[in-house]
Amino acid sequence: MIAKLTGSVDSSGADWVVLDVNGVGYLLTCSGRTLARLERGGRAALVVETFVRDDRIVLYGFADAGERDWFRMLTAIQGVGARSALAILSVLDADQLSHAIAAQDKTALSRADGVGPKLAARIINELKDKVGTIAAGAAAPAGAAAKGAPPAAAAGGGAMADAVSALVNLGYGRSEAYGAAVAALRTAGDDAAVGDLIRIALKELSQ
Repeated sequence: MIAKLTGSVDSSGADWVVLDVNGVGYLLTCSGRTLARLERGGRAALVVETFVRDDRIVLYGFADAGERDWFRMLTAIQGVGARSALAILSVLDADQLSHAIAAQDKTALSRADGVGPKLAARIINELKDKVGTIAAGAAAPAGAAAKGAPPAAAAGGGAMADAVSALVNLGYGRSEAYGAAVAALRTAGDDAAVGDLIRIALKELSQ
């Protein structure tokens, strides 16, 4: 199985690139974000996921292992094929995708071609337990995970939820509001009042 390829960019299209590795051209299907980082004639190192079909071998290329891991998680969900997974990774980077799932933001996921509200809801339902605390975990105090303590965002309870709701009512996207509220909780601490979280989050969003 091919896990990584390093070579020069020979040519590319809307969703593919040909990587010349010592004179051998490998065709890789990629997300829009990965393709945007490549330049014809330039050197590139792509992490590869190999799919073996009945009649052919398909290579998918990724800018880093993180994007590859998201691709694996997404394609493990019923109804999410490789094309849909790459469409999602084309419109949302790793952090944005984590926030969208944690915030149950179906609208953000539905921005991807071929992903409707029902599929977006299924993705969130399948992945929320796996990634629901990724963004919040950054707010946890040092050593908390080792002691089995809950993430700080969870400790924030109603204040966190109320802050996110207030930001959404102000016109911010749900995942964007969630990310800002997590950052605010990290700054203000677990006992912060709703007003303080909103104020700090708004400052974060304005930067």
